[in-house]
Amino acid sequence: MNISIVTTMYRSATYLPEFYTRIKKNISKLGLSHEIIMVNDGSPDDSLDVAIGIQQQDPCVKVIDLSKNFGHHKAILSGLSHTKGDLVFLLDCDLEEEPENLEIFYEEWLQGNNEYDVIFGVQQEREGTFYRKIAGDLFYKLFNLVSDQKIPKNPCTIRLMTRRYVRSLLEFKDQNVFLAAMYEKVGYKQKPLAIKKTYKGSSSYNLIKKLTLMMDGVTSFSSRPLLLIMGSGFFIAFLSLTYAFFLVFQKVFFQSVIGGWTSVMVSIWLMSGLIIFSVGVVGIYISKIFNETKNRPISVIRKIYEEGHGDYESVNNR
Repeated sequence: MNISIVTTMYRSATYLPEFYTRIKKNISKLGLSHEIIMVNDGSPDDSLDVAIGIQQQDPCVKVIDLSKNFGHHKAILSGLSHTKGDLVFLLDCDLEEEPENLEIFYEEWLQGNNEYDVIFGVQQEREGTFYRKIAGDLFYKLFNLVSDQKIPKNPCTIRLMTRRYVRSLLEFKDQNVFLAAMYEKVGYKQKPLAIKKTYKGSSSYNLIKKLTLMMDGVTSFSSRPLLLIMGSGFFIAFLSLTYAFFLVFQKVFFQSVIGGWTSVMVSIWLMSGLIIFSVGVVGIYISKIFNETKNRPISVIRKIYEEGHGDYESVNNR
């Protein structure tokens, strides 16, 4: 099989028919043998019914129905784990990333003469509100500042990957999945490709989810926050010792001690805040270790709808 198309569904019922028509047309234009894998990530609308309707008309379509909403990144890995193609093309089905990009990515990969294992899309400029643009830029700057694993700015979901790259990616058994960093951690030769991504006016990633995603990514791929805590503790201890010597000097030579209830209270609140914050960061790392040691599957598959196999249940997902 030449290529596997993978997409995830969450509130996607209105987009699926057009997405399928356009991606199918593009595949036919390239003359590739293919499969189309649609992963239902616990969508609350009728995305699953629409996808099953498409699957019943096209034997090349496979629908994977997860038992609940596990999150975009875990749903992607669920779809990738069921691919069979020599190449894998991943994209969202909400039409923000145009299905016609398949031809562009495929031609770019052919021109590279097998030099690249990944062609991935990046936005030159983020669409949407001023807040969305600023929040997006700040997210990547902060992540790269505190993380050991650097990631490119404004990466998109859309990417074309070779079979060996996907196989290596699936060898990662992280419970706390942050794909932008995992993509880079896998290695191989990768090439960014600028694309235009439209903004449909809403996003499932609000501020809280973005901050949570950044926290998960940083704590999964970097120990730098722990080093910053240690450095802060050393710095505060040094300042405290210096101030203690200053007070002794004042007492011995000038018979006076600088007092002040306000300064004492400020110091207490500052130290208390730093201690609680440090304990919280350490607690996050401990919780990550706890989750990883459980070795639970990252998602659970309720049913797979596939030509020739009927509907069957499965929990076989990493």
